[in-house]
Amino acid sequence: MEKLEEQIAHLTHTLDELSDVIARQDTEIANLTQRVQMLMQREAAREAEGGGGIVLGDERPPHY
Repeated sequence: MEKLEEQIAHLTHTLDELSDVIARQDTEIANLTQRVQMLMQREAAREAEGGGGIVLGDERPPHY
């Protein structure tokens, strides 16, 4: 019986630790999602202004 109580205590402790990890990950995911949305909005605004000016490797420069 004592061994089962020790196992339950260990499992409860592990569950609490995992819950904390999941809570931190949820917060981090929310922050990263907000940052990605902000960057996408910023890039959309930059493209709308026509000031992108970044030449990608597969694009020909405008003087060709």
